[in-house]
Amino acid sequence: MRLIPPAYVKPFVKRQKNDAADAEAICETATRPTMRFVLVKSEETQGAAMVFRIRELLIRQRTQAINALRGHLGEFGQIVPQGAANAARLIAIVEDPESGLPADAVATLHVLVSALRHLETEIDALDAEITRRAKENEVARRLAAWLGLTPRQHSTGGKQRLGATTRMGECSLRRLLIIGANSIIVKRHVHAAARPGTWLGGMLTRKPPMLVRLALANKMARIVWALMARGGVYQSPTAAA
Repeated sequence: MRLIPPAYVKPFVKRQKNDAADAEAICETATRPTMRFVLVKSEETQGAAMVFRIRELLIRQRTQAINALRGHLGEFGQIVPQGAANAARLIAIVEDPESGLPADAVATLHVLVSALRHLETEIDALDAEITRRAKENEVARRLAAWLGLTPRQHSTGGKQRLGATTRMGECSLRRLLIIGANSIIVKRHVHAAARPGTWLGGMLTRKPPMLVRLALANKMARIVWALMARGGVYQSPTAAA
């Protein structure tokens, strides 16, 4: 069995789209000598990846609960800054008998508070599970995707035209790499990888911060691929003298 990305099949669909045209396009695509196929995942691999998708779903639900709680409290003049870090302040207002909230509103808001606490507990449990799996996995221990972190090309006639990031590939890994790159950019004043003389330090002086985030995430993805494909242990580069 071979899996083909739909984006690679679409160029071979002739005129109208129907079952016969789709089948013909799939057959034509599969015969291309340079075609790239998707690896078939085992049930174990799919099960291991499920923890990340469930965690993302719970995080989205937590964000919805926080936004709803913040919005409802704002109607009563209780203004709290945005962000998950301020969830505790929202809960404290609901549970404070001196907050001045109507009794009927407090009873309803407690439903959101209970849901938010439950989500926090489940997310913490999944974080612990991810940490446990990472410690037990030899490759994960050495690493610390190949993902669509490269610019879209529209080049012709020998002229290179690079556009926005393609965003093709595994979106979950891409987001995690960008978040990791962002943490380094935010702490660039104390992070060794961003010191003057390093590749990242030079990029930060020449390029916009968002572009540097994507470039760093791209570099991290290539390092991940190299370590997974060739083995070895990552050696952090040193600053130029």
